[in-house]
Amino acid sequence: MKVTANVPDTLMNEVKRFAGKGTVTESLIVALQEWIALMHIKELNEGIRQTPMEFKDGYSATVIRELNRRV
Repeated sequence: MKVTANVPDTLMNEVKRFAGKGTVTESLIVALQEWIALMHIKELNEGIRQTPMEFKDGYSATVIRELNRRV
């Protein structure tokens, strides 16, 4: 999709620096992908916040730790 946008030079320079890409297009693609990934994580966290995970009866971190050490 072709888009025209007015982005401050200082912001675009930072995006290019952090994205590690040379072109504006490549940098914006990386930035948008990272932003979307972050939004997915926030969405998942909100779901967990609304419906916390419940552990099975008899769950013990100590037991799990011992099982992991045997592997």
